Amino acid sequence: MKKRIWELDALRGLFVIGMILCHLMMHIDQLFGPFSWIRGSLFTFVSQWGGVLFFIISGICITLGHHPVRRGLVVFGCGLAVSIVSFLMNKWAIMDPVYFGVLHCLGVCMLLWPVFRSLPCWALGVLAPAIILPGILLEDQMIVSHYWGVALGFVPSGFAASDHFPLLPFLGFFLAGALLGKLLYKKKETLFPSVNSKCGLPAFFCAIGRWSLPLYLLHQPVLVGIVLLLEAII
Repeated sequence: MKKRIWELDALRGLFVIGMILCHLMMHIDQLFGPFSWIRGSLFTFVSQWGGVLFFIISGICITLGHHPVRRGLVVFGCGLAVSIVSFLMNKWAIMDPVYFGVLHCLGVCMLLWPVFRSLPCWALGVLAPAIILPGILLEDQMIVSHYWGVALGFVPSGFAASDHFPLLPFLGFFLAGALLGKLLYKKKETLFPSVNSKCGLPAFFCAIGRWSLPLYLLHQPVLVGIVLLLEAII
């Protein structure tokens, strides 16, 4: 049985918790009106940089595991399921649709990994920023008249989505993580062997991280149900 690297599970779990809390605050904000704390520094950091850190962690993990194509198909399939549910919920004005969200993007990154796996570290070091920089610098200028470029980041005017993670720049962050994985985890062992990851906060975050995909799939329907219940009561 493959020994898991606890700090990667824990970081993934921390991201999932932050994402759930951010989504909960956004739903509450939509229901009860704007709150000053919802745009605070912590919320802004998690909402803007949490996804970046998640893709970097996922890139590290892809260098440690096996069967990236199979995993990519599963994750992308889950993304399609999220899209279907989001379009149904959009008809009831509950949330904006998801055209190409975090699971779609992550699934495609995993499917593409065999293309990049044999590249040397220096090539990944060049390729990652070459994908990241255009996606960041051209973000506000990537306006087109159709939806065909949504996966890359080219969106029509007035585009609205509950979750949008285009390949530009997130494939670059994924490859940056893969570079870190090759450099830091050559032995495929934890960098912090002295930490007891089976108790306390490390164990809690690791457990959340190991169940990140089911939690991502289930958290939005649960949160929407809670908010609708609050709306009915209040």
